[in-house]
Amino acid sequence: MGTLLRRLIGVLLILTSVAMALSREPDRSVESLVARWAPQPSQFIDLGGQLVHLRDEGPRNDPEPLVLIHGTSASLHTWDGWTQALRKQRRVIRFDLPGFGLTGPWTGPREGRSYHGDELARFALDLLDHLQVTRAVVAGNSLGGEVAWRMAVLAPTRVGRLVLVDALGPDFQPEEVPAGFLLASVPVLNRIAEFALPRSMVAQGVRSVYGDPSRVSDALVDRYFELTLREGNRRALGQRMSAMVRGEGAEAIAQVKVPTLILWGEKDRLIPPAVAIEFERLITGSQRVVLPGLGHVPQEEDPQASLAPVRTFLGLQ
Repeated sequence: MGTLLRRLIGVLLILTSVAMALSREPDRSVESLVARWAPQPSQFIDLGGQLVHLRDEGPRNDPEPLVLIHGTSASLHTWDGWTQALRKQRRVIRFDLPGFGLTGPWTGPREGRSYHGDELARFALDLLDHLQVTRAVVAGNSLGGEVAWRMAVLAPTRVGRLVLVDALGPDFQPEEVPAGFLLASVPVLNRIAEFALPRSMVAQGVRSVYGDPSRVSDALVDRYFELTLREGNRRALGQRMSAMVRGEGAEAIAQVKVPTLILWGEKDRLIPPAVAIEFERLITGSQRVVLPGLGHVPQEEDPQASLAPVRTFLGLQ
């Protein structure tokens, strides 16, 4: 049986390789993507040799700006709905993490660094230093949620409040994983994926993280697909997935002492809602809200419904 299984896996790998070869997609330059995905108010800043794509909107006199951090293979655009609703009342800062969106992989003095959550948290704190933001409300989804709570651990005086949206942290067993993530996790195949990427695979991945896949539009798939093709992003995804260890460092979550809202999609099949319960257990005084019918990216799937408990948490009308 073991021999048969190995042969079947070998055949599967060969077929996957052929299919990927037939779906060759070259990298796209940042310049070719800017017109569509970085119009105003997008800006690019040089953060110690790292080119960073960000949007900074709302009143500059806000004492605690709202910082929004996206998840794996996403971009600052995932927060469009929340930003549109909040920017008249609050300063809202969002950016593409290194390895994703238009920021792309580590460059300059940071080249070769890991895409571990602590590294990304330090990067986010450096970015806030550059923007002269001394204290902020930090919200993050998935990987961005891990970055957010690690910021609160590394620099507790910098984070006034925390919003964790379907965040990475405690160990978990996924019920469903996007095919692109699985591919990026497999040695050899992840190198093939650097040169080939079927749009259908990206579409499947986006639909798998929505509670209601019918909400996924062609334009949404275009965004994920084209930004994944940004030069260097596919290799960075493989490095991120290879380095990821579920539950690593989760004991540090108990060090979070700031007011925390834990927001979770009821139908999250990637990081199941049981993880939200564990976050609530670890963070003293935290609040947990489950969003009916929504999946792993509730801020994108239904901005209005997912933002309602955040408004209450922040005391906004």
